[in-house]
Amino acid sequence: MMVQTTRFGEIEVDDSRVITFDKGLLGFPAYTRYVLLQLSEESFFYWLQSVDIPDLAFVVTDPRSFVSSYRVPFKQEDMDELGLASLDDAEVFVIVNRHDGMLTGNLQGPLVVNVISRTGQQLVLSDKRFTTRVPLVELDSPVEAMSA
Repeated sequence: MMVQTTRFGEIEVDDSRVITFDKGLLGFPAYTRYVLLQLSEESFFYWLQSVDIPDLAFVVTDPRSFVSSYRVPFKQEDMDELGLASLDDAEVFVIVNRHDGMLTGNLQGPLVVNVISRTGQQLVLSDKRFTTRVPLVELDSPVEAMSA
């Protein structure tokens, strides 16, 4: 399938790489189909690009690359809704934002993807240990992942 993007132009993506968020993402409930784009093998950051809207894309990352203690407290209902038989079938990302010279991650609203069914859901965690703006890296420093 061809996906139109404002950042990278038109790109070809295999249909099997589409991730469907049935409820959309917070603030964007009408847009449910996305693809995950990695621009380089060495990058810790990805683009979660809408398949339907060229200018709707989010920078995302695996939060454990920066906060090794981060774990999503899955409820059974979350696992059931995503069709997860095991947490091994889940991949977790967080949306990255720029704030005060830092890249921050929304660790309170993780994106959980069932890697088998290619469906996802954005959770809203009540755990107050993590916020919507957890510092990940200073913008003027090189990106170094923490060891897990």
